[in-house]
Amino acid sequence: MTSLDRIAPAFVEMAHTIVWASVATVDTDCRPRSRVLHPIWEWDGAQLTGWIATEPTRIKLTHIAAHPDVSINYWTPSHDTCSAEAAVEWVLDDAGRTELWERFKNGPAPVGYDPAILPSLDGGGPTSEKFAGWKLTPTRLRVMPGTVMTQGSGEVLTWRAGE
Repeated sequence: MTSLDRIAPAFVEMAHTIVWASVATVDTDCRPRSRVLHPIWEWDGAQLTGWIATEPTRIKLTHIAAHPDVSINYWTPSHDTCSAEAAVEWVLDDAGRTELWERFKNGPAPVGYDPAILPSLDGGGPTSEKFAGWKLTPTRLRVMPGTVMTQGSGEVLTWRAGE
């Protein structure tokens, strides 16, 4: 087990290099559903928080209401992987959505982008009913360089909340 202050920076570095992640939710019948999303992570030296800008579809709203946790997995062809399990809170109020919009618009490359490019918004802005987000509070992190699998070298870092 690794302390959060050691794994969080390694996780953010790998996640922000890979950018796109497979994110799984669970429906009301306990069936998983995955989608590719674009999280941004913030480490302040004590707390790691993730953010995802997404459309608040009926499916996502129902899944998170039933099971407010997600599994997030990043992978590269060189087999570098990192994953997070996280509790999810919706960001649905106008002030929160505007803050989320600005967080992505002013985010570091390559994870920062202007949310106005999202096709589902159809020209809408941060207070559009088609724009919302998730605040992610990690409960488990894992970082594994591909060399662990391909060369038998390197270190797998793991962390669980409360341990």
